[in-house]
Amino acid sequence: MAQPTEEASCGPDEEKNELSGVKLEESSPDPEELQRKYEELNNRFLRLAADFENYKRRVTRETESRITRAIEEFAVDLLEVVDNFERALGAEDSSAREGLEQISKLFETILARHGIQRLESVGRVFDPSEHEAIAAVPSDNEEGIIIDEICAGYCMNEKIIRCARVAVSKGKKTDNIRESE
Repeated sequence: MAQPTEEASCGPDEEKNELSGVKLEESSPDPEELQRKYEELNNRFLRLAADFENYKRRVTRETESRITRAIEEFAVDLLEVVDNFERALGAEDSSAREGLEQISKLFETILARHGIQRLESVGRVFDPSEHEAIAAVPSDNEEGIIIDEICAGYCMNEKIIRCARVAVSKGKKTDNIRESE
């Protein structure tokens, strides 16, 4: 008869405990490993959350930019109508003129409500970022001073959406005569 070995001498309960202990050791990872995995997943989550916040801000900025651009384009088209009203205001018929003045004031009010304002040009120094010189005319004003506004310029929320078309002084008439002599 064979002699029992140490393993065989263990009872069934002892054998289960040993196997259970092995399974427990395999299923409970090292606390340092758990901490490392937690930190890795937490960092990944934080990066994704930050990326998502950046995405939301970018989309908001882009949407606001598109809206502003659409309003600017609409305003530029609308300004052509305003220009025609201003030309019609020069008419001699007083009853038609009064009606046109009321419509013009209404346009100005609506434009102002949306942040669109007319640029004042006459008497100011020519600024290429705000003005487009259509003509250079000798006058009693100093050189570079705007003497006439052919077409008004407009800004929306302090951004130029249409430059004013202007006539600029060449300088005093007497100075030009002396220069040619």
